[in-house]
Amino acid sequence: MKPAPFDYVHAETAGEALDHLAEQGERASILAGGQSLIAMLNMRLLAPEMLIDVSRIAPLKEIRRSGGAIEIGAAVTQSQLERWPGLAEALPLVAKALPHLGHFQTRNKGTVCGSIAHADPSSELPLCLAVLDGEVVLERRRGRRMARGRDFFTCLLQTQRRSDEMITAVRFPVSGPGESFAFHEMAVRHGDFAIIAVAARVTPNAITIGIGGSAERPEVRDWPLLDGSALDDALNALAWELPMQSDAHADARYRRHLVRALGRAAIEEARSCLS
Repeated sequence: MKPAPFDYVHAETAGEALDHLAEQGERASILAGGQSLIAMLNMRLLAPEMLIDVSRIAPLKEIRRSGGAIEIGAAVTQSQLERWPGLAEALPLVAKALPHLGHFQTRNKGTVCGSIAHADPSSELPLCLAVLDGEVVLERRRGRRMARGRDFFTCLLQTQRRSDEMITAVRFPVSGPGESFAFHEMAVRHGDFAIIAVAARVTPNAITIGIGGSAERPEVRDWPLLDGSALDDALNALAWELPMQSDAHADARYRRHLVRALGRAAIEEARSCLS
């Protein structure tokens, strides 16, 4: 299929893009990498009247440390972040998750913020943002606001972003001493969306676990430091609590099994790195 007709605007600045958004609202879509957007246009799941291309706006192509966070601009590609020299030290969870995200060809075009904006509940970067409780920088012509990472995703492919707002950056908090991370997922093929993905953050006193692929948004839980049967019980309770669905790739029973198995593996891996 081919997309419905639309106007194309190559924005020279973020301000120009925001001006167009203010005028067009829901009739416009932002184009950065296009790896998800173009497919949805071709299937006519979306039919905007205008595409606003922000991919060549220089300030949006920057990765920078801002306070205690790494701020990633809206035009930063996934491969650019993957090659960033400070990634493994500053954002170890993201470094572990990125190789699972599509293939190197798609990561060369797909953007970090685009993955967050698309909000697929099986995608790796929304899960990392929720587990790390980062922030989404949203701008419109009248100002900017910050959205908390855990609250930003509302349901399937839906977020808190308003129609006249653009995600100009996402902010992931820098890893501190006493934190360790792990990321595990199961997919039909490497690079496909996860059947179940698990991200874990462990400190000497607590566990944060995030599950992708089980619900309409990433699900995150904070637990005390559990071990042995207490951890098994918590994972089993979580597996039954989440609204598992059966589809062509896996049934609900198998997804619950993956939450238990991958959850324990991720937590044990992260905990082993603390010692």
